Amino acid sequence: MSAGDALLPLALVLASMLAVMATAWLTQRAVRDTGWVDVFWTFGSGAMLALAALWPSDAALPERQWLAAAVAVVWAGRLGVYVASRVAKGPEDSRYAQLRRLWGADYQRRLFGFVLIQAPATTLLALSVFTAAHAGEPTLGWRDLIAVLILAIGIGGEALADEQMRRFKATPGHGPIMDQGLWSWSRHPNYFFQWFGWLAWPVMALDLAEPFTLTTLVAPAVMYLILRHGSGVPPLERTMLESRGETFRDYQSRVSVFFPLPPRRVRP
Repeated sequence: MSAGDALLPLALVLASMLAVMATAWLTQRAVRDTGWVDVFWTFGSGAMLALAALWPSDAALPERQWLAAAVAVVWAGRLGVYVASRVAKGPEDSRYAQLRRLWGADYQRRLFGFVLIQAPATTLLALSVFTAAHAGEPTLGWRDLIAVLILAIGIGGEALADEQMRRFKATPGHGPIMDQGLWSWSRHPNYFFQWFGWLAWPVMALDLAEPFTLTTLVAPAVMYLILRHGSGVPPLERTMLESRGETFRDYQSRVSVFFPLPPRRVRP
Protein backbone atom coordinates (compact mmCIF):
# COMPACT_ATOMS: atom_id res chain seq x y z
CA MET A 1 0.00 0.00 0.00
CA SER A 2 1.21 3.49 -0.85
CA ALA A 3 0.08 7.12 -0.69
CA GLY A 4 -1.32 6.80 -4.20
CA ASP A 5 -3.84 4.20 -3.04
CA ALA A 6 -5.36 6.72 -0.64
CA LEU A 7 -5.65 9.70 -3.02
CA LEU A 8 -9.03 8.90 -4.57
CA PRO A 9 -10.90 7.97 -1.35
CA LEU A 10 -9.44 10.97 0.48
CA ALA A 11 -10.39 13.32 -2.37
CA LEU A 12 -13.94 11.97 -2.15
CA VAL A 13 -13.96 12.45 1.63
CA LEU A 14 -12.79 16.04 1.27
CA ALA A 15 -15.34 16.92 -1.41
CA SER A 16 -18.17 15.29 0.53
CA MET A 17 -17.25 16.96 3.80
CA LEU A 18 -17.03 20.38 2.13
CA ALA A 19 -20.62 19.85 0.99
CA VAL A 20 -21.67 18.64 4.45
CA MET A 21 -20.09 21.60 6.23
CA ALA A 22 -21.47 24.13 3.76
CA THR A 23 -24.90 22.66 4.50
CA ALA A 24 -24.13 22.90 8.22
CA TRP A 25 -23.34 26.60 7.84
CA LEU A 26 -26.60 27.24 5.98
CA THR A 27 -28.55 25.28 8.61
CA GLN A 28 -27.09 27.10 11.62
CA ARG A 29 -27.76 30.42 9.92
CA ALA A 30 -31.40 29.49 9.37
CA VAL A 31 -32.00 28.25 12.94
CA ARG A 32 -29.63 30.76 14.62
CA ASP A 33 -27.79 28.11 16.64
CA THR A 34 -24.24 27.32 15.58
CA GLY A 35 -24.17 24.20 17.72
CA TRP A 36 -25.74 22.30 14.81
CA VAL A 37 -22.40 22.62 13.02
CA ASP A 38 -20.96 20.10 15.50
CA VAL A 39 -23.82 17.69 14.80
CA PHE A 40 -23.24 17.82 11.03
CA TRP A 41 -19.50 17.38 11.50
CA THR A 42 -19.83 14.38 13.79
CA PHE A 43 -22.31 12.40 11.71
CA GLY A 44 -20.67 13.46 8.45
CA SER A 45 -17.24 12.44 9.71
CA GLY A 46 -18.56 9.08 10.89
CA ALA A 47 -19.95 8.34 7.44
CA MET A 48 -16.74 9.44 5.71
CA LEU A 49 -14.51 7.43 8.04
CA ALA A 50 -16.61 4.35 7.36
CA LEU A 51 -16.29 5.03 3.62
CA ALA A 52 -12.51 5.26 3.94
CA ALA A 53 -12.40 2.00 5.90
CA LEU A 54 -14.53 0.09 3.38
CA TRP A 55 -12.82 1.43 0.26
CA PRO A 56 -12.19 -1.58 -2.03
CA SER A 57 -8.70 -3.04 -2.04
CA ASP A 58 -7.41 -6.42 -3.12
CA ALA A 59 -4.72 -6.33 -0.44
CA ALA A 60 -6.98 -5.45 2.49
CA LEU A 61 -8.53 -7.91 4.93
CA PRO A 62 -12.34 -7.48 4.67
CA GLU A 63 -12.85 -8.35 8.35
CA ARG A 64 -10.49 -5.55 9.41
CA GLN A 65 -12.20 -3.11 7.04
CA TRP A 66 -15.59 -3.86 8.57
CA LEU A 67 -14.13 -3.67 12.07
CA ALA A 68 -12.63 -0.23 11.32
CA ALA A 69 -15.91 0.97 9.79
CA ALA A 70 -17.86 -0.27 12.81
CA VAL A 71 -15.47 1.53 15.17
CA ALA A 72 -15.99 4.79 13.24
CA VAL A 73 -19.78 4.42 13.21
CA VAL A 74 -19.98 3.63 16.93
CA TRP A 75 -17.83 6.66 17.75
CA ALA A 76 -19.89 9.01 15.59
CA GLY A 77 -23.22 7.55 16.70
CA ARG A 78 -22.59 7.96 20.42
CA LEU A 79 -21.12 11.43 20.14
CA GLY A 80 -23.55 12.64 17.49
CA VAL A 81 -26.65 11.64 19.43
CA TYR A 82 -25.31 13.30 22.57
CA VAL A 83 -24.39 16.54 20.81
CA ALA A 84 -27.69 16.68 18.89
CA SER A 85 -29.66 16.20 22.11
CA ARG A 86 -27.67 18.92 23.88
CA VAL A 87 -28.06 21.38 21.02
CA ALA A 88 -31.78 20.71 20.63
CA LYS A 89 -32.56 21.17 24.33
CA GLY A 90 -30.13 23.84 25.50
CA PRO A 91 -28.83 27.30 24.65
CA GLU A 92 -26.15 27.87 22.03
CA ASP A 93 -22.75 26.45 22.92
CA SER A 94 -20.80 29.00 24.98
CA ARG A 95 -17.85 28.82 22.56
CA TYR A 96 -20.00 29.97 19.66
CA ALA A 97 -21.80 32.53 21.81
CA GLN A 98 -18.41 34.01 22.63
CA LEU A 99 -17.46 34.12 18.94
CA ARG A 100 -20.72 35.94 18.18
CA ARG A 101 -19.71 38.64 20.65
CA LEU A 102 -16.13 38.83 19.40
CA TRP A 103 -16.88 38.85 15.67
CA GLY A 104 -20.07 40.93 15.84
CA ALA A 105 -21.55 41.81 12.44
CA ASP A 106 -18.78 39.81 10.73
CA TYR A 107 -19.77 36.61 12.51
CA GLN A 108 -21.37 34.68 9.66
CA ARG A 109 -18.65 35.49 7.14
CA ARG A 110 -15.85 34.45 9.46
CA LEU A 111 -17.80 31.44 10.68
CA PHE A 112 -18.07 30.15 7.10
CA GLY A 113 -14.30 29.74 6.90
CA PHE A 114 -14.17 28.29 10.41
CA VAL A 115 -16.78 25.70 9.44
CA LEU A 116 -15.24 24.70 6.10
CA ILE A 117 -11.80 24.14 7.65
CA GLN A 118 -13.30 21.18 9.46
CA ALA A 119 -13.57 19.30 6.16
CA PRO A 120 -9.77 18.97 5.74
CA ALA A 121 -9.58 17.94 9.40
CA THR A 122 -11.93 15.04 8.71
CA THR A 123 -9.84 14.13 5.66
CA LEU A 124 -6.74 13.82 7.84
CA LEU A 125 -8.65 11.60 10.25
CA ALA A 126 -9.82 9.50 7.31
CA LEU A 127 -6.22 9.00 6.26
CA SER A 128 -5.48 7.20 9.53
CA VAL A 129 -8.65 5.12 9.27
CA PHE A 130 -7.94 4.19 5.66
CA THR A 131 -4.42 3.06 6.54
CA ALA A 132 -5.49 1.08 9.60
CA ALA A 133 -8.29 -0.65 7.68
CA HIS A 134 -6.07 -1.60 4.73
CA ALA A 135 -2.85 -2.58 6.53
CA GLY A 136 -1.96 -4.88 9.41
CA GLU A 137 -1.65 -8.63 9.74
CA PRO A 138 -3.41 -10.96 7.27
CA THR A 139 -5.80 -12.07 10.03
CA LEU A 140 -7.49 -10.31 12.91
CA GLY A 141 -5.45 -10.62 16.08
CA TRP A 142 -4.60 -9.24 19.50
CA ARG A 143 -3.79 -5.77 18.15
CA ASP A 144 -7.27 -5.46 16.71
CA LEU A 145 -8.73 -6.52 20.06
CA ILE A 146 -6.66 -3.94 21.94
CA ALA A 147 -7.75 -1.28 19.45
CA VAL A 148 -11.40 -2.08 20.14
CA LEU A 149 -10.75 -1.96 23.90
CA ILE A 150 -9.11 1.46 23.53
CA LEU A 151 -12.13 2.73 21.63
CA ALA A 152 -14.46 1.27 24.27
CA ILE A 153 -12.53 3.04 27.04
CA GLY A 154 -12.60 6.28 25.06
CA ILE A 155 -16.33 6.14 24.38
CA GLY A 156 -17.15 4.93 27.89
CA GLY A 157 -15.00 7.55 29.59
CA GLU A 158 -16.42 10.36 27.46
CA ALA A 159 -19.98 9.17 28.07
CA LEU A 160 -19.35 8.99 31.84
CA ALA A 161 -17.89 12.51 31.88
CA ASP A 162 -20.86 13.83 29.90
CA GLU A 163 -23.32 12.11 32.23
CA GLN A 164 -21.60 13.44 35.33
CA MET A 165 -21.82 16.97 33.91
CA ARG A 166 -25.47 16.49 32.92
CA ARG A 167 -26.40 15.38 36.44
CA PHE A 168 -24.48 18.29 37.93
CA LYS A 169 -26.34 20.81 35.79
CA ALA A 170 -29.67 19.14 36.55
CA THR A 171 -29.14 19.35 40.32
CA PRO A 172 -31.00 22.33 41.85
CA GLY A 173 -28.68 24.78 43.54
CA HIS A 174 -25.52 23.27 42.11
CA GLY A 175 -22.32 25.22 42.60
CA PRO A 176 -20.48 27.26 39.97
CA ILE A 177 -17.93 24.56 39.11
CA MET A 178 -18.24 20.84 38.49
CA ASP A 179 -15.18 19.41 40.26
CA GLN A 180 -16.36 15.92 41.20
CA GLY A 181 -15.82 12.50 39.64
CA LEU A 182 -13.72 12.59 36.48
CA TRP A 183 -13.90 16.38 36.60
CA SER A 184 -11.74 16.36 39.73
CA TRP A 185 -8.91 14.74 37.76
CA SER A 186 -9.17 16.68 34.50
CA ARG A 187 -10.87 19.97 33.65
CA HIS A 188 -11.89 18.45 30.31
CA PRO A 189 -12.22 14.67 30.78
CA ASN A 190 -14.72 14.44 27.91
CA TYR A 191 -12.11 15.87 25.53
CA PHE A 192 -9.39 13.63 26.93
CA PHE A 193 -11.38 10.44 26.40
CA GLN A 194 -12.48 11.56 22.96
CA TRP A 195 -8.79 11.95 22.05
CA PHE A 196 -7.87 8.67 23.73
CA GLY A 197 -10.18 6.70 21.44
CA TRP A 198 -8.21 7.82 18.38
CA LEU A 199 -5.20 5.88 19.63
CA ALA A 200 -7.02 2.78 18.38
CA TRP A 201 -5.82 3.39 14.80
CA PRO A 202 -2.03 3.20 15.31
CA VAL A 203 -2.52 0.28 17.70
CA MET A 204 -4.42 -1.53 14.94
CA ALA A 205 -1.87 -1.22 12.16
CA LEU A 206 1.29 0.80 12.93
CA ASP A 207 4.37 -1.03 11.63
CA LEU A 208 7.71 0.80 11.57
CA ALA A 209 8.83 -1.51 8.77
CA GLU A 210 6.00 -0.12 6.61
CA PRO A 211 6.49 3.69 6.42
CA PHE A 212 2.96 4.43 5.16
CA THR A 213 1.46 3.01 8.35
CA LEU A 214 2.95 5.99 10.20
CA THR A 215 -0.07 7.88 8.89
CA THR A 216 -2.15 6.09 11.54
CA LEU A 217 -0.56 8.56 13.97
CA VAL A 218 -2.16 11.49 12.14
CA ALA A 219 -5.60 11.06 13.72
CA PRO A 220 -4.55 11.19 17.40
CA ALA A 221 -2.14 14.04 16.61
CA VAL A 222 -4.80 16.09 14.80
CA MET A 223 -7.43 15.47 17.47
CA TYR A 224 -5.02 16.45 20.23
CA LEU A 225 -4.21 19.74 18.49
CA ILE A 226 -7.90 20.48 17.88
CA LEU A 227 -9.13 19.57 21.35
CA ARG A 228 -6.22 20.79 23.46
CA HIS A 229 -4.99 23.80 21.49
CA GLY A 230 -7.73 24.58 18.94
CA SER A 231 -11.51 24.80 19.17
CA GLY A 232 -11.79 22.67 22.33
CA VAL A 233 -10.05 23.69 25.53
CA PRO A 234 -8.90 27.30 24.86
CA PRO A 235 -12.27 28.94 24.01
CA LEU A 236 -14.08 27.02 26.73
CA GLU A 237 -11.52 28.03 29.34
CA ARG A 238 -11.83 31.69 28.27
CA THR A 239 -15.60 31.49 28.61
CA MET A 240 -15.36 29.90 32.04
CA LEU A 241 -12.90 32.55 33.24
CA GLU A 242 -15.29 35.27 32.06
CA SER A 243 -18.30 33.74 33.81
CA ARG A 244 -16.71 32.15 36.90
CA GLY A 245 -13.69 34.36 37.57
CA GLU A 246 -11.60 33.47 40.63
CA THR A 247 -13.65 30.34 41.29
CA PHE A 248 -12.50 28.92 37.99
CA ARG A 249 -8.93 30.12 38.57
CA ASP A 250 -8.91 28.13 41.79
CA TYR A 251 -10.19 25.10 39.86
CA GLN A 252 -7.39 25.61 37.31
CA SER A 253 -4.80 25.64 40.09
CA ARG A 254 -6.02 22.30 41.46
CA VAL A 255 -6.97 20.20 38.43
CA SER A 256 -5.03 19.12 35.33
CA VAL A 257 -6.16 20.80 32.15
CA PHE A 258 -6.34 17.68 29.94
CA PHE A 259 -4.64 14.46 31.01
CA PRO A 260 -6.29 12.99 34.15
CA LEU A 261 -4.01 13.40 37.17
CA PRO A 262 -4.61 13.33 40.93
CA PRO A 263 -5.88 16.75 42.06
CA ARG A 264 -3.24 19.06 43.46
CA ARG A 265 -3.49 20.44 46.95
CA VAL A 266 -3.37 24.21 47.11
CA ARG A 267 -1.61 25.64 50.12
CA PRO A 268 -3.77 28.01 52.17
